Amino acid sequence: MHIVNPPEMIQQLTRSYTGERFPTGRPQVSDDLLERMKNVSTEEAWGTLRRHGYNNQFVGDWVQVHPGKVLVGRAVTTVFIPHRPDFHELVEEKGKEEGRIGGQNSWVIDTLELGDVLVVDMFGKVKNGTFIGDNLGTSIARRTRAGAVFNCGIRDHRGVSELENMVVFCKGLDPTAIADVTLGGINIPIRIGEVTVLPGDIVLGTPTGVVFIPAHLAQEVVERSEDISTRDRFGHLRLRQGRYTPGEVDRTWSTEIEADFQEWLKTGKPMD
Repeated sequence: MHIVNPPEMIQQLTRSYTGERFPTGRPQVSDDLLERMKNVSTEEAWGTLRRHGYNNQFVGDWVQVHPGKVLVGRAVTTVFIPHRPDFHELVEEKGKEEGRIGGQNSWVIDTLELGDVLVVDMFGKVKNGTFIGDNLGTSIARRTRAGAVFNCGIRDHRGVSELENMVVFCKGLDPTAIADVTLGGINIPIRIGEVTVLPGDIVLGTPTGVVFIPAHLAQEVVERSEDISTRDRFGHLRLRQGRYTPGEVDRTWSTEIEADFQEWLKTGKPMD
């Protein structure tokens, strides 16, 4: 068995993406796009994805350990399944062969890189399903400077909430430790709520919830959001100036307004 999905398999899973990749095969959406993605709203991302037929990319109803902060990064996916002795024994044997150290949850953390977001499917388990406490949380923060999405629980809430450069979404808080689960694989397709998440997806977590953006659509999501923001600035300006009515601005623009907008862009977007 493979604990970590081989590069050729990840490339097949994400074949719509044609940009740079990590040696592991994961899509390597640029740091520039990740930074620009932080200004994208949930609704803007959702709208672009819907236009491409991606209708199940949003999950809400989270415990937000760092409320008000935005989470952006490249997904490292993993699944943990209910304990079964024979399978657990196989995974442990394979881990020892590969020189992996500590608990199986720490094996996943050891693979993380700067800009990654760990995305864990543990079937919503909270009691005895706490993937991290403040020690493993500190490791994730140091490695990724981004954070994680846990379809399970966490412990040591106070310590995790005080970590800098870390944004965490989880399904609950509990003092118990992780138990009776087994690692099913790393960088494989997983399910978070109604969403199928693939390795390298861009994770956008906001106070509204979490959107998982296929890597090949990340640039369009960002550029569409930036266009909407620019058009909103122009529309607000013209409304303040009394040039157009709300009814004219808050719909598909007429040829006249669109021409005015294009001229405004050419002149450097003056705001007076």
